[in-house]
Amino acid sequence: MTLRADDQELLDAIVDLSLEAGAAALSIYQEEFQVEAKSDDSPVTEADRLGEEIILRGLKRIAPNIPALAEETASEGKIPELGDEFFLVDPLDGTREFISKTGEFTVNIALIRAGAPVLGVVYAPAIGKLYRGSATGGASLSIVKDGVAGAGAPIACRKAPDKRLVAVASRSHRSAETDEFLATLDIADFAAAGSSLKFCLIAEGLADVYPRLGRTMEWDTGAGQAVLEAAGGRVIEFGAQTPLRYGKRDRGFDNPHFIAWGG
Repeated sequence: MTLRADDQELLDAIVDLSLEAGAAALSIYQEEFQVEAKSDDSPVTEADRLGEEIILRGLKRIAPNIPALAEETASEGKIPELGDEFFLVDPLDGTREFISKTGEFTVNIALIRAGAPVLGVVYAPAIGKLYRGSATGGASLSIVKDGVAGAGAPIACRKAPDKRLVAVASRSHRSAETDEFLATLDIADFAAAGSSLKFCLIAEGLADVYPRLGRTMEWDTGAGQAVLEAAGGRVIEFGAQTPLRYGKRDRGFDNPHFIAWGG
């Protein structure tokens, strides 16, 4: 993957957009809100739609020549011509966590280049954590207070032990296949988490493996994968040992099953 001289400037701008979208989501989260069902019966709220509007408007301003594939517009059948470079946007990953008020929902923005996530931001506004990563700049975690992100502290995956791994899996979407896979490993501890925070736990060195043997979409994983890979981890297709790739129009932009690993 190739980074460009202005990618750090672009990453900084994406951080600002995630903070803006996160503030909008948080204001809705703290009040009563309506929950609707999309055509696939998945839930959607005003925060999903408003966050996406903020992000897409901002991306159009800062990078007008780069198309964006975003969850809510894609669910309406609005798929742009993507080409070799495009943004992936999930304005509110973990809508079920948002609804149940666990705080484990995130704003996700990634830049895909030649099928690989080269930079990304994962922001969890309810818990005040913002993760960012790029292929050459490494990964960092900033604490956010009053909507302002502090200086980023570098984070990195820990070297996985030969035995007694720490696993992390979905709080809302854990499958029997996931449990079967985990049973093949020597797991010392297990942490449940919602949304793309699962990738970030591994990027921080707090867990070693995240199996996802269930359906996800590209916008669910792009930013988290960018952060994890910047921290020294990897995301591979289950059973194939090849990196999870993006721009899979022939699959409707859904992902195969995958495993995320730390160092």
